[in-house]
Amino acid sequence: MYAPWNTRQQEGQNVNEQVLYNLGRIHGNGKEKAHKAMSELLEKILSKDNMNAAYKRVCANKGAGGVDEITIEELGDYIKENWESIRNQIRRREYKPQPVRRVEIPKPDGGVRKLGIPTVMDRVIQQGMVQVISPMCEPLFSEWSYGFRPNRSCEMATRQLLVYLNDGYEWIVDIDLEKFFDNVPQDKLMSLVHKIINDGNTESLIRKYLKAGVISCLDYYNERHALKLC
Repeated sequence: MYAPWNTRQQEGQNVNEQVLYNLGRIHGNGKEKAHKAMSELLEKILSKDNMNAAYKRVCANKGAGGVDEITIEELGDYIKENWESIRNQIRRREYKPQPVRRVEIPKPDGGVRKLGIPTVMDRVIQQGMVQVISPMCEPLFSEWSYGFRPNRSCEMATRQLLVYLNDGYEWIVDIDLEKFFDNVPQDKLMSLVHKIINDGNTESLIRKYLKAGVISCLDYYNERHALKLC
């Protein structure tokens, strides 16, 4: 699959030197200033290899576009034209994620499940963060936790339940926390994130995504005079 980032480094220049050069262009001349400005974790997230992998993952997942109407098919060209500016904004803590587009999916019981669809560019950035931060978090999770984790699935949880039943246990308790992700205390969440990653620049970017907000179909209609994405 085509990847929009050029992974070839300049001849005679290693990866760290390239990072320092790029940061030096932003924060002034000299490696000393670049070292002070550089967030090691954030640079790992923004690295070409990691962002290429994130781009490929987002393209493979497909899905609808967000409020900016940029599609998966248009993403490669958009990245080629805008990534340098976006990356520099992220490094300077000036990048502002777009609000997510709210869609409602009917539930079998008659209710609706509210989903938020980020822009495809924000999905790439988020995926890039996940790829770097998830391995840091995985060792801290329970061995018996199966939801939303790499290489784990609900089928694995079901197999473990069968083990318990064969051991003589008779009760299975199903608990669903209503609107859990809508009500997570963000300050407490970020304090836990800080304990794990301890990186101000990356934490700032995560918090901006938490604060990005939502645009509903009605709001989108009022702004764009079209309902084609709702």
